[in-house]
Amino acid sequence: MDVINELIMQAVASPWLYLVLFGVTILDGFFPPVPSETVLVAAAAVAASTGGADLLLLGAIAALGAAIGDNIAFLIGRKVGTTRFAWMRRPRVVTVFTSAQRALENRSAVLILGARYVPVGRVAVNMSAGALGFPWRRFLPLSLIGGLSWSAFSLAIGLLAGSWVKGQPLLSAALGIAIALLVGLVIDRVAAVRRRRVAALQLAG
Repeated sequence: MDVINELIMQAVASPWLYLVLFGVTILDGFFPPVPSETVLVAAAAVAASTGGADLLLLGAIAALGAAIGDNIAFLIGRKVGTTRFAWMRRPRVVTVFTSAQRALENRSAVLILGARYVPVGRVAVNMSAGALGFPWRRFLPLSLIGGLSWSAFSLAIGLLAGSWVKGQPLLSAALGIAIALLVGLVIDRVAAVRRRRVAALQLAG
């Protein structure tokens, strides 16, 4: 975690911040270990504290990168499909895919937009959408909306942190990272509780 935080701090201080942010938001769409949320939040916190980076440009770049990354995950899923590997044809896995397809058909917007806020969740949902044949013409606008809302939310966290610690960019960035990690933890917990409830209801039914 310390190494990741150090890399984030270096990215925020880099003159290549916008390019770095664009790259990590794309990668994060299909490679969860890349912490795009924390880079954006830290950059926004520093901008709010010192007036450095252009917040609107940060937000636009992050939103576009997020949408591109999500669509790459979708295309990877479309390419792989649900039957390419032997383990995908096991009855239990087929059942999972069937449930996922039903969920996408019934509440695609909630699923895709909600997953954008969960690092591993968004990769799983977007790849599954591609693999299960979800129409790309429906996925594309949802990914754009999801990227925009996620970017605005992350900027808001960064602005909040930066406004608390004016004139101290390192401290404001560290505070922004801490808030982003805390929000991510809460979202993960809520998602886990929801999954357990759904599983319990399925067992009861």
